[in-house]
Amino acid sequence: MLEIADLRVRFGGVTALDGVSLTVREREIVGIVGPNGAGKTTLFNAIAGVIRPTQGTLRFAGRDLAGTRDYERARMGIARTFQIPQPLHELTVAENLVVAQRFGAGRVDRAHADEVLNATGLSGKRDADAGNDLTLTERKALEVAKALAMRPKLLLLDEVLAGLETTAKRAFAQMLAQIHARLSLALVVIEHDIETSSALCPRIVVLDFGKVIAEGAPSHVFNHPDVIASYTGARAHA
Repeated sequence: MLEIADLRVRFGGVTALDGVSLTVREREIVGIVGPNGAGKTTLFNAIAGVIRPTQGTLRFAGRDLAGTRDYERARMGIARTFQIPQPLHELTVAENLVVAQRFGAGRVDRAHADEVLNATGLSGKRDADAGNDLTLTERKALEVAKALAMRPKLLLLDEVLAGLETTAKRAFAQMLAQIHARLSLALVVIEHDIETSSALCPRIVVLDFGKVIAEGAPSHVFNHPDVIASYTGARAHA
């Protein structure tokens, strides 16, 4: 579904992504992990069309994404969340989904929006003020709901579990697994927590200094010497 080849992103003299290549298959769940500054969010921004790569190719569902804008990618089936929830203030939860659908799908489907509210546990909050009346967990659920309202084939989740306490994090991860099974979409998940990543993602890709340093099953990746070194700072070249 998603094919990335030799992707490079530079900001002035800083190389944020340095030859990243990976694929995501239909209905797959892939975890993206790595230390702060490894290039994880930059990768999402490149896929979603927020930034333009310096080099490399991005293909989605067989189509080259070069030259396509963010709303066009959304309407092709790529949706994403942000690290910090961004509810539209002075609008209700349900109205937030309407705006998301107008941007990402070009039309409003209230029946699907209701289905998404149920799937994310927000049906009882549909008329709540999205900016002021939600808990942190509910605001994060709304981020997911806005993305799902656009009927994506690929959902990019950028640290959607960050800041949640352990019990809430496990419940949220279980909700994501249920959504994945119910809607049959692909998920790419940026997550720092090793336990959560291992439980949710059958395949993990590790970034460090903009490069892929390991890829595979969680049991393999989190025991890889280069991954351990990247997290502890004890790099072989140091």
